[in-house]
Amino acid sequence: MKNTFWILKNLILHFSRIPSYFRDLLRLRKQRKIRGEDRGYFSLRYFPVLCDKSAEAGVLSGDYFYQDLLVAKKIFVANPTKHVDIGSRIDGFVAHVAVFREIEVLDIRELKSNVENISFTKADLMELPENMINYSDSISALHSIEHFGLGRYGDPIDYNGHLKAIKNITQILKPSGVFYFSVPIGRQRIEFNAHRVFSIPYLWSIFKEDYDLLSFSYVDSAGNLRENVDLADQSVEADSLMCEYGLGIFELRRR
Repeated sequence: MKNTFWILKNLILHFSRIPSYFRDLLRLRKQRKIRGEDRGYFSLRYFPVLCDKSAEAGVLSGDYFYQDLLVAKKIFVANPTKHVDIGSRIDGFVAHVAVFREIEVLDIRELKSNVENISFTKADLMELPENMINYSDSISALHSIEHFGLGRYGDPIDYNGHLKAIKNITQILKPSGVFYFSVPIGRQRIEFNAHRVFSIPYLWSIFKEDYDLLSFSYVDSAGNLRENVDLADQSVEADSLMCEYGLGIFELRRR
């Protein structure tokens, strides 16, 4: 029902903008006829874009926007010896980091890169690459581990794929190294084959034996960033910060 309402609402909004499109088109055609010869001639094709006129100049919210900026800033300040990324967004976080340092990307899919500061290694992190034990002092996995084992990206189906990946990342990370990790948070579930959503208590139960928590921030279900939240607060355990689909961002130091 919710999706149906959203579709109908957007159809109505699109149709309401059609008259404005044709008014602007007629105005442009009239100006082209009068001024075309002395100001350069452009052929005219039709490519209606109906939403941008009433939209804001850009989007300054949401999970990818905030996590990419927040974690890239932390890496800039920390200036690790070697930073490795696992499956994060290439045209977001990875690009941010590549502006100021080298970053090695691991992903199960192919990536051909001739971009300065970005190197790539194809790897399935549900299997530990033998040559990568104690490989790096800084690792990021942003909005990626929730997909492991669900087959979305050609990976083998594995109910415990996320656990295997985290265990292997811990072995790749050097002692005292920092792990920047984000996944969807809320009522714990699998939305097959898109992703998993995790409860915060469950995530902390995975990390607490091998890691110390340096910071925790999250993006709530409305797309707003909440920085440096105390995970000791009882409300965190009780309701995972009232998120139906939020994003938890952990900064962890390996013991």
